[in-house]
Amino acid sequence: MTPSPSHPKRVLVTGAFEDVRSRHFRFLEEAARFGEVTVAVWPDAAMQRLTGKPPTFPLAERLYLLNAIRYVHRAMPLEGAADADAPPALQGFQADVWLDEPCPANPARLAAARQHGLEYRVLPAELLQGFAQPPPQPAAPGRKKVMVTGCYDWFHSGHVRFFEEVSAYGDLYVIVGHDANIRLLKGPGHPLLPQEERRYLAGSIRYVTQALISSGDGWVDAEPEIQRLKPDIYAVNEDGDRGGKREYCAQRGIQYLVLKRLPAPGLPGRTSTDLRGF
Repeated sequence: MTPSPSHPKRVLVTGAFEDVRSRHFRFLEEAARFGEVTVAVWPDAAMQRLTGKPPTFPLAERLYLLNAIRYVHRAMPLEGAADADAPPALQGFQADVWLDEPCPANPARLAAARQHGLEYRVLPAELLQGFAQPPPQPAAPGRKKVMVTGCYDWFHSGHVRFFEEVSAYGDLYVIVGHDANIRLLKGPGHPLLPQEERRYLAGSIRYVTQALISSGDGWVDAEPEIQRLKPDIYAVNEDGDRGGKREYCAQRGIQYLVLKRLPAPGLPGRTSTDLRGF
C-alpha cells in the first residue's frame, strides 16, 4: 500500500534508548514528521550481550518514558535476539521507513533495509539543533486548568509520572523555572540544562497541555504566569510544598494539591540530584 494522508508512513526507530535525553526527543520529533513512529527498544538481556553490561535504566522504565513522549505512536520491546544492523520483526507491524539517528554511513543497515523492502534514512545532525517551544496541545472544553512548577533539570521517569498523575485533574500547564531563579534557589552549578531545553523536554510529554518558562522570581516565580493563565489548581509533590506556595494559593482561591512522590508502578524512584552524578 502506498502511504497517503489518510494512511501515513509507518516509521520504525530502533535502539537501546538507555538514557533518554533531549537529543532523543529531537530525533523522535523529526521522525514523527515522516509518519507514525514505532520505537523498537532493546531488552535488558540484549543490552547486556551487545554492550557487556546491564542497562542503568531497565526496559520497563525506558518503555514508560518513550511511550509518554508525544512524538511516539508506541514503544515496544524488541523480541528475540537484537541485531543492531537489521530491522526487527515486530508482530503485527510492517514499517515503510527505517530512520536512524545521525551516524556514519552504515552499508549493513542499508542492505538490510533493502532486503526487507524498507526505505532507510539517516537524519542529518543539523536537523536536530535547537529546542523550539512545543506547540500547545488542544485544551479540553470544561476541564480545569492545573499548574505545576519546577526545575526539571535532569528529566526522568519520576517527572513523567508526576505529570501523568496531575493531568488527571485537568489540562496541565508546566512552568519551568528560568535559569537565574534556579541559580538563586539552588546555588552555583544549577541548572544543568538551559531553560529552553528544560521547557522543551517538559512540553514534549503527552500529558502536558503547554510548557512555559517562568518570568518571576523566588519560590513563586510563576506568579506572572498564574495571573495570566488563572489556574484552578496548583499542584506540587511533597518536596515542592514550601516557599509560601500554600499561603499564596489560599489568598487567591486556588486549590492547592500536594501529591506523594511515588514512581510509576514497578519502576524505581528517581531524583534529578542522584542522576546528575551517574
